Amino acid sequence: MLPAPPGGADTTVDQIRNFCIIAHIDHGKSTLADRLIQRCGGVEEREFRNQILDTMELERERGITIKSNTISLPYTAPDGREYELNLIDTPGHVDFSHEVRRSLMAAEGALLVVDASQGVEAQTVANLYLAVEYGLEILPVINKIDLPSADPERVMEEIDSDLGLDPFAAVPVSAKLGTGIDELLAAIVERLPPPGGDPDAPLQALLFDAQYDPYRGAVLLVRVMDGRLRPGMTVRLMHSEAEHRVEEVGRLRLKRVPADELVAGEVGYLIAGIKSLAGLAIGDTLTAADRPAAVPVPGYREAKPVVFSSIFPMATDDYEELTKALEKLKLNDAALIYEKDSSAALGFGFRCGFLGLLHLDVVQERLEREYGLSLILTAPSVRYRVALEDGREIEVDNPSYYPDPAAIRQVHEPYIRASLWMPERYLGPVMELCRERRGTQPTFQYVAAGRIEMTSELPLAEVLFDFYDRLKSLTQGYGSFDYELIDYRPADLVKVDILVNGEKVDALSQLVHREFARPRALRYCERLAKTIPRQQFKIAVQGAIGGQIIARTTIAPFRKDVTAKCYGGDISRKRKLLEKQREGKKRMKIVGAVEIPQEAFVAVLRADEEEA
Repeated sequence: MLPAPPGGADTTVDQIRNFCIIAHIDHGKSTLADRLIQRCGGVEEREFRNQILDTMELERERGITIKSNTISLPYTAPDGREYELNLIDTPGHVDFSHEVRRSLMAAEGALLVVDASQGVEAQTVANLYLAVEYGLEILPVINKIDLPSADPERVMEEIDSDLGLDPFAAVPVSAKLGTGIDELLAAIVERLPPPGGDPDAPLQALLFDAQYDPYRGAVLLVRVMDGRLRPGMTVRLMHSEAEHRVEEVGRLRLKRVPADELVAGEVGYLIAGIKSLAGLAIGDTLTAADRPAAVPVPGYREAKPVVFSSIFPMATDDYEELTKALEKLKLNDAALIYEKDSSAALGFGFRCGFLGLLHLDVVQERLEREYGLSLILTAPSVRYRVALEDGREIEVDNPSYYPDPAAIRQVHEPYIRASLWMPERYLGPVMELCRERRGTQPTFQYVAAGRIEMTSELPLAEVLFDFYDRLKSLTQGYGSFDYELIDYRPADLVKVDILVNGEKVDALSQLVHREFARPRALRYCERLAKTIPRQQFKIAVQGAIGGQIIARTTIAPFRKDVTAKCYGGDISRKRKLLEKQREGKKRMKIVGAVEIPQEAFVAVLRADEEEA
């Protein structure tokens, strides 16, 4: 039997600790969460599995956390006092920083996990700054002390010099072996503050996540800041003004456990029979309809997408299914934005915005796995600012809406400041990679013996495709990467169109820096030529900038030997037959339409992501 959960009428605010686990990728957040759950008896041993909070099949397969997950744990301190620990496990990848930001808003403390062999890395610093921005108490944890390459003393120096935290406050643990977990739980209770909040004030609860249940509707995950949340009361969403009657509230063990009420300081779930997902915004504030709070919870920031791609169903009949799937996914992934789009070649679909390429990849996989859809995605692009000759300025993220070059005065593209952390011996190849990607103003800083931080300013479009993979390859897996958007700068941009038999294929148009236009166009033409079936006539596949052809490949026609029956005789007989055949093929080329199969789009666009 699991221990009875604390909470409800007997729990005081002093007995609650809300904290999240933040760290760089692969520093052991999910494994540490597993050990904390096991030590607190949050799950029976026969139900336990590794990465227990990573509930998505995709997370378990890739070994990364994509969604923040929450669990309430009962903990009995050595002095016999009962505590309720609300643990939020967060992703480490830069593409999911929006998940981290929402988790931080629901907590008072954070465990900052640092790998004992890798030390402080790019996302460690980025997540620390986020936690400090939200005023959280930071408890450093040095993980993986059981590794042969572990060097806790060097990591303590880095915690002091790079993070500005007290290195002697760090708790050494091995999440894999369970070493130091009791000391860590004691430190959580002693050093992380209890939540504030007044249980008797008007209800103010932060909606920090949501899930969709096909039987119950939307399940809202909330952190109660002030007041009490009980079944039967009517709550109002302050952003959308929508009102709902609460059916059930409770705490999140691995399963939902109903409770009589949630009071100020607690984290839990709320079900109110919300079937329509329109109007639900993550970061919204819930309040009581009859006694509303004066202001919403401050600090929430909308996610700003930086990568854009159009999603089309492989079969046009699946458009309605795609619409419903995106609605449900948007509820669980607040960073995803989408609007209707259409293409002459691919039909109706949606133009979507993402926080990065991994985010795009994960959304595509979730749509295909969880909703059984077959999809085509257009080449990813960023949002450009275009100043027109008439004085207007527009933003363009879709090549279809790129204005006539004659009407453009100047184009600006987004730039990022990239922080690259690596062992010193890999500096040369990484500098060359940044130079290839139009990187400027590199600066260097030694962060520890043999480790260096390099910062460089790069166009966002240049890091979209395979930059992270190339960095990992060049540094044999030891390099790490974080970035922030800084500004927009002038760019020499061109729109590359792909023409098949003289007809423009709108789904394959893309905006490219002039320097890379010809290689990119040639690559598209060659891939299309391999995937479009041969016809009775010659097909030209061309890449063009406006009216100028910059790349071309030709698909050879089928050729029937019309002279096979001519045995001997005058050569003019053969010439006459060949001329007749040539005329027929010319006429076919004029009237013949080339059907581009869906597989050709998939092959071209997928290959672009893989090879880029």
